[in-house]
Amino acid sequence: MFAAESKVATAPVGDEAKSAKVNSWKQIIDPVEPFLEAVNRRLVQQVEAFDPELVPYADYALNGQGKHLRPALVALAANVLGKPLDSHITVAVIIEMVHLATLVHDDVMDEAEIRRGQPTLASKWGNDIAVLFGDCLFAQALTLAASFPTPDICRAVAMATNTVCTGEILQTQRRKDLRFTREEYFRILEMKTAELFALSCDLSARLSKATPEQRDALRNFGMNFGTAYQIYDDCLDLFGSEATAGKSLGTDLAKGKLTLPMLLLWDTAEASERDVIRQVVDNWQPSELGRIGALLEKHKALPASLRIMQQYLELARQELQVLPATDGSGRLLGLTEYLSGQTEVLGGSGGVRL
Repeated sequence: MFAAESKVATAPVGDEAKSAKVNSWKQIIDPVEPFLEAVNRRLVQQVEAFDPELVPYADYALNGQGKHLRPALVALAANVLGKPLDSHITVAVIIEMVHLATLVHDDVMDEAEIRRGQPTLASKWGNDIAVLFGDCLFAQALTLAASFPTPDICRAVAMATNTVCTGEILQTQRRKDLRFTREEYFRILEMKTAELFALSCDLSARLSKATPEQRDALRNFGMNFGTAYQIYDDCLDLFGSEATAGKSLGTDLAKGKLTLPMLLLWDTAEASERDVIRQVVDNWQPSELGRIGALLEKHKALPASLRIMQQYLELARQELQVLPATDGSGRLLGLTEYLSGQTEVLGGSGGVRL
């Protein structure tokens, strides 16, 4: 498998970008904070677009306290080539609404109770309301995308939304399937998560009138960074803490989702250990956590997963080489460093956290 076998060297970034290297989230977003504040205001305004009976759900979903990583990517990509325009804010709002819709649906499927440090929409109002309101969020995002003078933006958002939902369906189809391969896993990651990261960078570049080479580089940056981010998130579900993550954890294995640490464990496990893994996956019981945690630790599934995550971050950094050596490209580089540093919170207790 490519990600498990490739060895990617980190190429140097231009001098201006090097000087802008940052290691904290606050440092990264400081120059684009006004942009993110404008996105927040525009999201709040979207509440008024819904039927009055739906306003409580819309207000709850659109006023969360997330990092707004995808809007930040829109702004940072724009800063690579110039300055964000009002159209960049609109695109950021559209992509964030699509993302929020996927979260609402994910929480239903995973039976998650906490998201961004507060009860999920599903746990507060029930699955039926959550599913239908998630659909409303998708529809409103596409309505907003249709406000652009040409259909290009709307078409790109619709295609990306289709890709994201397809990826979620494929992952759901492969629950508890120990024939699930790493190749399939990475394909699904690119579809269900990395696609919106790539779209954020790509549409931002398009609005900034980037060259085809620059657009490709920014889209590829988003795709590789988004894949690395999802690997981190999958490791967080097994090895993190809810206090740090601000959301329900331990839902993947409980729902039969086979993420990278489990796939690496399966690949390296002995026959008798595979029997244990099969029993845990087929007949989930919280009492089995000790045994599966011991196996994950024995086979060093976490460090192996993080090595692959680092390979994708290296690929993302390489894409920056064709971009202007500006503060924006330096902060995209800093974003990869920030994600890399976040892995320090994983496995602090020496084992699985479930």
